[in-house]
Amino acid sequence: MRFAGYAAVFDRPDRGGDVVRAGAFERSLKRGARAVPLLWQHEPGRPIGRIEYLREDRRGLRVIGRLSEGAAGREAAALLREGALSGLSFGYRVRSAKGEAPRELTELELVEVSLVTLPMQPRARVHKVE
Repeated sequence: MRFAGYAAVFDRPDRGGDVVRAGAFERSLKRGARAVPLLWQHEPGRPIGRIEYLREDRRGLRVIGRLSEGAAGREAAALLREGALSGLSFGYRVRSAKGEAPRELTELELVEVSLVTLPMQPRARVHKVE
């Protein structure tokens, strides 16, 4: 199963008040989509597939992923199909930010992308499942 959505949405505060700005992932994305793991609920020991496409566009960090046939991938696929889960999120290290609580995140090292139940950025969602 494949899915598409946004792991980050630019210029919108997350639940902690931080705002990701366009261009924040530019340096990280030079490593390529395959260098970024696709995880279940940010758990490093639970990969669920692979990222096929990962780019910034006008809206945010666009992701297309393919879920594996392993147990965790099948579980994620079932929840996506049922509409029980639609959140996307990303793990990162801050390289550059302006301000303090909330921050304007201007450069991030992308560590992973996850399917999650409750995304920190409410608009970070899966929009298509096939």
